[in-house]
Formats: sequence, structure tokens, C-alpha cells
Amino acid sequence: MSFRVWAPKCRLVELALWPDLSADADWQASKPAHCVPLEPEENADRGGSTHGPAAGAGGYFSAIVSDASAGMLYGFRLDGGRRFLPDPASRFQPRGPIGPSQIIDPCEFAWSDAHWKGLTIEGQVLYEMHVGTLTPEGTWRAAQERLADLVELGITVVELMPVAEFPGNFGWSYDGACLFAPTRHYGHPDDFRRFVDAAHTLGLGVILDVVYNHFGTVECTVNEFSDDYNSRRYENEWGAPVNFDGEHAGPVREFFLANTQSWIAEFHLDGYRFDATQSIFDASHVHILTEMQQEARRAAGERSVILLAENEPQDVRLLRPVEQGGHGLDAACNDDFHHAARVRLTGSTEAYYEDYAGSLDELRSAILGGYLFQGQMSLHQNKRRGTPARGLPATSFVHFLQNHDQIANTGPGRRIHELTSPGRLRAMTALWLLSPQTPMIFQGQEFCASTPFLYFADFSGEHAQAVATGRAKFLSQFASLDTDEARRALIDPADISTFERSQLDWTERKRHHEGYDLHRDLLKLRRDDPIFARQRGDLMEAAAIGVDCLAVRFFDELDAANSDRLLIVNFGRQFCYWPCPQPLLAPPAGQSWQLMWSSESICYGGRGTPPVETELGWQIPAEAAVVLRAVAHHTPTGQAE
Repeated sequence: MSFRVWAPKCRLVELALWPDLSADADWQASKPAHCVPLEPEENADRGGSTHGPAAGAGGYFSAIVSDASAGMLYGFRLDGGRRFLPDPASRFQPRGPIGPSQIIDPCEFAWSDAHWKGLTIEGQVLYEMHVGTLTPEGTWRAAQERLADLVELGITVVELMPVAEFPGNFGWSYDGACLFAPTRHYGHPDDFRRFVDAAHTLGLGVILDVVYNHFGTVECTVNEFSDDYNSRRYENEWGAPVNFDGEHAGPVREFFLANTQSWIAEFHLDGYRFDATQSIFDASHVHILTEMQQEARRAAGERSVILLAENEPQDVRLLRPVEQGGHGLDAACNDDFHHAARVRLTGSTEAYYEDYAGSLDELRSAILGGYLFQGQMSLHQNKRRGTPARGLPATSFVHFLQNHDQIANTGPGRRIHELTSPGRLRAMTALWLLSPQTPMIFQGQEFCASTPFLYFADFSGEHAQAVATGRAKFLSQFASLDTDEARRALIDPADISTFERSQLDWTERKRHHEGYDLHRDLLKLRRDDPIFARQRGDLMEAAAIGVDCLAVRFFDELDAANSDRLLIVNFGRQFCYWPCPQPLLAPPAGQSWQLMWSSESICYGGRGTPPVETELGWQIPAEAAVVLRAVAHHTPTGQAE
């Protein structure tokens, strides 16, 4: 078995092996069965450190150890020191980030997904999931039991929040310490593989949120091996940025490219969501994100993968093809849609929401053009934000009404259905799910989960205090959370009850069936109706027909009978639109409008829908959405005119 590690700070690197270390034994105090010195590699410099005592030209040490086998625990000892350290590229940490690494043979798992061809961005519906709170058990096996429910709902892709090994017993894992190792809290790595294999059997893709902008700041030991993992020229609000373009950055890039390859090759994942890409700094000739997307597609072989980005500045270079100077990713999260929709639903314009009015024009622009900020001045940031998005397909934008950040950022972690009226939320859900962008649902949103989603991180001592202080400082930008009363009520991220309160109660799926039925039926309409399914933003138009009412017309490029669709979304009171000079309301020649779907259906908790287009004008129900389809006129005998 081959071992290799980059340790340019060291003269000597030894591999220690424990074939049968008991579960309660202190690995630091236990004598290893084997202790093998690794040989410095004398190959050409691969960008590693050339200063300090490293013997190898690139700072790499390696060895082939015949006595090593899968299941054994191991670690590295540097320069004859007393401490053993886990492998920076460990595949599993059964005792946590600073415990021994375990040898895992990724080839031992018997996959059954040879038929699976992967994903393209078109037609996907994402479901963001935190494995630890999806179920009370918080394991891969328990999460696997919920996959069939997601298929029934209409989900096509599970988007996992980070799963890299992290310190403590619970957390979001955006502070991952061992980036190659799926956390022990959810099960064995093969349990993760079993989850993905089962998802593929059901026709579900699985993508992973990866954090490549910083290492975790607690119990991460990579800096024991090299001083060059972190950049010295940039700043990052979550910790030291990764060194992708500084001195000796070559092996760091290799480390992260190997990580990009490993999750796809070894766990058959279908792509990534790259976290906070604005903090992945790289002035190299070829940006690391470009290389990461190329490496991910290479690792997938004949399978297709989808690659998404979170990018607060809304830089469309992420989405442009490489040959046009872009990074070649498939889609990016559109915070603008979320923020405008939330302001419309709640009326609150605190903190970063002050850039939005929640107007019909903002919603119209978001569903027709993606980003709202494409280079204008931001009031909140006092600088220009965004870049022109013209020419990008609608599928390039991931739209959502909830995600992990935005729920947790309310302080108490309240979900959107608790912050607005049922009718307005049903109407907004229709606008969101029938628009051509790529939708993402956050776990439990589909059944109006009563459980909050809070920020939780299991730190102790000064680290716990620092996290709590930092969280309070972040939330203080919201005026309602920056009062003595609100500060006293702030939830402790390190309290285990914070984590436990965030766990879903799946019995609510039936008890809150109106919300579930709404989401399921809209996703079915989006999937099965040929006009909604095509996701063509260029064949849409929208206009306000009242202070609270938006009309969205979906045109059929073939101009066929029974083709056009009209979505009317009213966030306000009932009103009569008469006279009606808006041309979007005119049906195609020889056709008329027929009610196709209504958010006021009794099965969704509504009151029923009387005729919308009448001889006395358009009767628009309050806080509701209706879908109309154009149908050919018929004579009394049933013959088309």
C-alpha cells in the first residue's frame, strides 16, 4: 500500500501503524506495531517549499508499505517528535479530526449504479440537506430511508451541506478539518457510498457543498506539515484563505484538485456546490476554479456532473465558458431573487435586505434576467455589485425561498411560512417553482416544518465564546436583533439543544399535507407540462396589472393550439382588473383561457377559485396564483372553429 504526504517543513516523516488499537486506547500513548520512515522524493520541484530543512526537492515523502491493509489505523510522526498526526488526506477519521486516520480501500464497495449517466443542469430540482438534522438519527442510513419520499415530491438532485470531518459532535461542517474524510458522525464512508448508490437507483443525483476558501480553524493539523497551505496576501472573514497563487502554491493546488477528484471518483457524486467562491483567491494564469471544474468532469469520465457556485458579488465569469474567459461552471445561487421575494413576503428591509423593495418589477426582472444587481451601486455595500448577465440561460441561476444561511440568519431560525401569510406564500411558491430557473428546496420546506434551522457548532472554551461573539456581531446588522432583549435571547451555537431543535419531524409531512401537496403538484406541473418544462426565459414576458399583481406569459415558440400559459400572481387584496389593456392577457387568436391550476385549491388550504376572466373583467383572487392555458374555441358540437 502506498503512502505519500507533503511535509516541506520536515527532515524526517515516519508512518506509524496500529493494526488493532482498542476503541478506548490513547493512540498518542500507544506504541505502534510498525513505524516506517518515508523516503523524500527526489523528483523535480512541483511547486513545493524550497526553504527550510525538507530533503525532497518538492517536499514530498512517500513509501510503499506491504504490512498495511484496509482497516488499520495510522498517523505520521514529524522529525522524531512525540506526537502523531492524522494524514492531511485521510479517507476516514473514526475518532475525529485529531485522532488516528484509518486506511480505507475505496475499491471494496460494490456499486450497482453502472447504468447512471450523471446530470446536466436542465430539468433539475435541488433539495438542500444537512444529514445530521434531516432525521433524529442523523446518519446516512436514516437519510437513505427518506430518498423515496424526495422522489415522490419531485426532487431530482440532493445537495448535501458539507460532510468533511469537523471538530465536535455536531456542526454545519463549513469548518472542515479533514477535507477528504466524510465525518464519522453520519456513519462509515461505505454508508455514504450506499446512500449515493441508493439515490442513483431511484433516479436521484447527489452533489456536495465543498469549502475550498479556507480550512477549519480548530483541530486542523495541515499547518504542522507546511506553512504554505494558507495565503499571506489575502483576507477571509472565516479564517486564513487558501494559498492558490503564492509562493510554493503548487502542492496546495494539487491537494485541492485531488480533493475535487476524490469525492466524484470514490463516492460517485454528481457534482459540487462551491462555497463562497468570492473568497477563493487566485491570480494565477489559470484560476483554480477552472482547474477544479475540469478535474471534476475528468473524474466523472462518461458521466455528466453539474457544478454550482455561491458568489456574493455575482461575478458571471463563473458561468461563462472557459474559451470566453470564464470558469465553466453550470449555475450560481441567485440571492437577489431570494432577497426580493423575502421582502415582498415579510416587508422587512433590515441589513442587506435594504437593497430591495420587494417590488413586482424586481420579481419580474429576476425571473426574466437572473441577477438584479449587474453593476449598479449597492446601498448596503456602498459599492457597485454584480456583473452583466445578458445571454446566460435561465438554468444558470439557482432560485430559492429558503436555504441554510437565510433561515439561520433570522436569529431564531424561523422559516418563511412563519413570517408571512399562507396565501402570499402559496402565490410566491407558484411564481418560484414555475419560473424557468433551477429551483432549490431546503429540507422540510415542502411540508412547512415547524422545526427551526439554527446555527450550531460544537466548540468549547474560548473557541465557543469566539463563535458566539462572532455570531452575535453578524446578527447585529439586523436592527431587530441588535437590542438588549434580542441579544439576551440569542441562541447558543454550542448548546446541543440548538442542534437537536433543528432536527426535522417527518410526521409533519402528513400533518402538514397542504404544503406538501402544493409543492408536489407544482413540481409535477413544472416537470410534465411541455411549456413549463422547457425552461426558456427568452420565451416569457411579464408585467404588473396592479400594485400587487404580476402577469407572466409563457409563449410557445411553435404557436400551436393549446400552447401558451398565463400565470397570474397576486400578493395583495382581491381586485377586478377592468378595463384590461395589458396585451399579455390576450389569448392567442382563436383561443381562450382555461383554468389549469390554482393556489386557492381547497386541497392546499385555499377557499376555491371562481372564474377569473369574466364579462365584467378579470376577477383576481386575493393572495393567490392561478395558471391558465390557452385552448382552442369549440362549437357546441365539439368541432374546433
